[in-house]
Amino acid sequence: MEQLDIAIKNGLLFDGTGAPAKVRSVGIKDGKVAKFDLNDAEIESAAKVVDAEGKWVMPGFLDTHTHYDSEIIVSPGLTESVRHGITTVLVGSCSLSMVCSDDEDASDIFTRVETVPREKVLPILNKHKTWKTPREWVEFVKKQPLGPNLISFLGHSDLRTAVMGLSRATDNDVVPSEEEMKAMEAHLKEALDCGFLGLSTMCLNWDKVDGDREWSKSLPSTYAKWREISRFNKLLRARNRVHQGAPNAASPLQILQYLWETWGGIRKPLKTTLISLMDLRGNATLRPLAQLAARIINWIGGDFRWQVLPTPFTVYADGIDVVFFEEFGAGEMALDLKDRVERDNLLKDEKYRREFRKFYGEKLSPRVWQRDFSDAIILECPDKSLIGKDFGEIAKARGIHEVDLFLDLVVEYGNSLRWYTTVANHRPDVLSKMVQDKNTLITFSDAGAHIRNMAFYNQPLRFLKLVKDSHDRGAPLMSMEKAVWRMTGEQADWLGVNAGKLRTGERADVIVVNPKAFDQNLEQVHWAEMENFGLQRLVNRNPGLVETVVINGRVAVDNEQLAPELGHEMGFGSFLPAS
Repeated sequence: MEQLDIAIKNGLLFDGTGAPAKVRSVGIKDGKVAKFDLNDAEIESAAKVVDAEGKWVMPGFLDTHTHYDSEIIVSPGLTESVRHGITTVLVGSCSLSMVCSDDEDASDIFTRVETVPREKVLPILNKHKTWKTPREWVEFVKKQPLGPNLISFLGHSDLRTAVMGLSRATDNDVVPSEEEMKAMEAHLKEALDCGFLGLSTMCLNWDKVDGDREWSKSLPSTYAKWREISRFNKLLRARNRVHQGAPNAASPLQILQYLWETWGGIRKPLKTTLISLMDLRGNATLRPLAQLAARIINWIGGDFRWQVLPTPFTVYADGIDVVFFEEFGAGEMALDLKDRVERDNLLKDEKYRREFRKFYGEKLSPRVWQRDFSDAIILECPDKSLIGKDFGEIAKARGIHEVDLFLDLVVEYGNSLRWYTTVANHRPDVLSKMVQDKNTLITFSDAGAHIRNMAFYNQPLRFLKLVKDSHDRGAPLMSMEKAVWRMTGEQADWLGVNAGKLRTGERADVIVVNPKAFDQNLEQVHWAEMENFGLQRLVNRNPGLVETVVINGRVAVDNEQLAPELGHEMGFGSFLPAS
């Protein structure tokens, strides 16, 4: 055969199907897997040889819940994901895409929810956004020098805003006209024709709009009546595409609407994935009920998957600026105020403080945050004596209520007070059961969003470490082959994308991982530059773990070093249509 571009030899090869791993060699030519089990001559003649002895060779990971929608416009290399072995990312999650709406609308429905500064995102869209249809967006991204491959949902908030206008799309009294419904359906049909995976919606009403025009209204998708969603679901069901959604945390029974839609019965099942199955500190009963609901609906003919983050859900906050305060009235009141002086005056008001303490003390209301400041640790503060302590112990020492202590510190120090808390997935035994649940997808990294609040860019590696550690303890959660499949082939097959497997004649997205390097803390966060945004963000760094990354047959990471042309010259990845 002709000279190979790349030969990877001596590695333990996982093919992404769950089949037993074997020590094999793999040859890559013209962007595709050309051959397995190479002879010595074929290896030696290859233009590049990677010796993977003692290493794991596997398909590149899929990250199927990101918010890289603005980042792909100016930093399409997406190096924070590529360095961790991710070769395919999904955008357009949570009803948020930047496809159909105009630049200011696209910015305002995205920036506050995903906590990426509006003053950074809007100028990028003003300068670069020339597309207004799904087809035009696909043509744009095809010209971008992508690092990883790209797959996408069409966001319902984006779609609704483009057709109805932001003001009407966020008005409870407005129902789209039949003409507007047909216009939205036409956009969705075009998106599906262009290869979008489906539609993402949002019912969580504490995700808010940015900007001066409709500031602090909930996202447009939350205003839609279910009959509107059902019409879109008919299109998705007919094409075997996917509905990604998020139920309203304040109305847990709303999940029944999603379950009804995914149920087959006399209809074709609708692929439905919801955000998110979590073992919440603040509500231990929700997870088992959610798992039971998924088990029942799939048993009777549905096609449903919860999204599961395979690691503790730890959130970092600056002052009072953290999204889970949106879930109760007193938190909303503070976050609705942009002006620091106005906000501080509110936080000092005794009537307001009584209201905050009331919400804080409610134990039976639906919640994501556990409303316990004793679980929150101070990381940074001008008063250095407070660093490393939780708000509860400081309040006790000062003889005041935890809420008063927190509000006093926010008034005094503002966003210079930085703290963190783990709101979910804090019990290793429960987390282990969640990731074994066949009614789940291992995803929900939120990469590209919440840039000062969380960092799960290495989510697939955290999952593999979780499984490997269980093997090292002699109590395996699942085989390593199955674990790799869950991050590769399973995701691709369920979403309907040609990715996630190593097969002769197919695209060569391959990574080489050193299993010995899992012996490090993968939950550790670091600060790094967000390229072309002029911002620092939380990221992950795992030295020695992912040694080589090949995307479409080109080496994107070599000996842990990013290729200098990644994101700057010819693209490595490509837009992958639904298959």
